[in-house]
Amino acid sequence: MARFIFKMPDVGEGVAEAEVVEWHVKVGDRVEEDQHLVDVMTDKATIDIESPVAGTVVDVAGEVGDVIAIGSMLLVIEVEGEVSEAEAEAAAEQIEDEVSDEGQAEGSEPVRAEPVAAPHFSSDAAQEEKDSPSTSSGRTEAKVLASPAVRQRARDLGIDLAQVKPAADGRVRHADLDAFLAYNGGFSAAGKARADETIKVIGLRKRIAQNMAAAKRHIPHFTYVEECDVTDLEELRAQLNAARGDKPKLTMLPLLITAICKVIPKFPMINARYDDEANVVTRYGAVHLGMAAQTDSGLMVPVIRDAQAKNLWQLAREIGRLAEAARSGKATSEELSGSTLTVTSLGPLGGVATTPVINRPEVAIIGPNRIVERPMFISDGMGGERIAKRKLMNISISCDHRVVDGHDAASFVQGMKKLIETPALLLVD
Repeated sequence: MARFIFKMPDVGEGVAEAEVVEWHVKVGDRVEEDQHLVDVMTDKATIDIESPVAGTVVDVAGEVGDVIAIGSMLLVIEVEGEVSEAEAEAAAEQIEDEVSDEGQAEGSEPVRAEPVAAPHFSSDAAQEEKDSPSTSSGRTEAKVLASPAVRQRARDLGIDLAQVKPAADGRVRHADLDAFLAYNGGFSAAGKARADETIKVIGLRKRIAQNMAAAKRHIPHFTYVEECDVTDLEELRAQLNAARGDKPKLTMLPLLITAICKVIPKFPMINARYDDEANVVTRYGAVHLGMAAQTDSGLMVPVIRDAQAKNLWQLAREIGRLAEAARSGKATSEELSGSTLTVTSLGPLGGVATTPVINRPEVAIIGPNRIVERPMFISDGMGGERIAKRKLMNISISCDHRVVDGHDAASFVQGMKKLIETPALLLVD
């Protein structure tokens, strides 16, 4: 017997460590070659790591939430017979050859990693196996489609995911767990509260917490809000959708992005990043627009590259593609990095006004709010006024006051307002 010491692989250029977000094996489990071992996370990308050999797991490094350095021991697998250094290198090379940039099959959460750290073998078969608490799901549960965060919460609550009715797409989400708890005694008819939950902050939720805390700690935010009449814009959108043919359906977002990109050249300080350690502001010519997207695991920000060069239909198609990639966990690190400005929208839940937190090191974030209908005084075309029902939407912008002055932020939003309230200008080059 020999022991295969599998080290944390190099999961990306410049990455020094990765966080364990879900173990799929435990000490004592028999694993096969290419079997999914563990999910790790770095830079908001969840990566699945597979076994290069078959054998029995005798040790694992750390629990869910622990951070492991690249090149450190990840787990130890006991294999049959003796293994030479040449065979060890061949095992590592085989994994490298099988790496795919396209990620896993539909329904799986992470993408595959490329283990480049050379495995190490030990022929010491006398070492005792260490007891390790299991965090893996049963075989039936493993077939259920769910994000790592949902799986972890189910384990914390003692819920068998196989017993939870999933959404229409077959994936179990937090809302499905809530429904399961309510139906199965989480709340009684008399209003009895369900048991308290203690949930470890790990994975994407941990990174969101760290990023938001750093943004509020380092950036002096200010927020400006303006009301826009979107009645004509909504009418234009309806007309475009009625004649769209096989093009993707237009939401409000592509129209707002087009307005942003048309106004940005006059206000380059909005489309910028601030390196506060080097004390350097970089103003970008291209608009690489971050699009805050809610997923089961938390907030992700996929990036629309060169948004200023795309028309409404191209923007709509890219928005749909990136949103689906984020929700399914298949967005690549390239698609989740490099934004120069971010838009965040809660759609019909947008509220009257928001004060969004800047996506550091960017210097601004734009938040369209909910559309509401209200009576307004408008021109009757004959020098007088009349009351009419209009569709109104507030636009919020939060800025880094170290880089963006209040006058510039207000002027930028007023430029957007002009285009939004005169939507024909959006279609003029």
